[in-house]
Amino acid sequence: MLLSKEFKFHSAHFLPSYHGKCENLHGHTYKLRVTIEGQPDEEGMIKDFVEVKKIVQEKVIDKVDHFNLNEIIKNPSAENIAVWIWQQLKEDLNLFEIQVWETETASVTVGRQDIKS
Repeated sequence: MLLSKEFKFHSAHFLPSYHGKCENLHGHTYKLRVTIEGQPDEEGMIKDFVEVKKIVQEKVIDKVDHFNLNEIIKNPSAENIAVWIWQQLKEDLNLFEIQVWETETASVTVGRQDIKS
């Protein structure tokens, strides 16, 4: 089974390797969906939503919300942000997929098959 929880955070960034408007500092309201995989336990849950929220809040949201992502990730494209988030969460959650929306209509998805240990 798959369990998903969504989050929002506000961050600034610029893309140093990009030539266009996005090479300048600007901000987004990002949406993040964290999806984990597992079988329900004796309580009937893959993982408690409260526990998922606590882990994601501590490992990701507290580090990126209202920050300049370039201070955390060298080239903070949506793709690189998704991989960075995966790296932050992989020890604590049985990740299946991370999806990051940079705008309401533009997102990137990274899954287990995309990550090399």
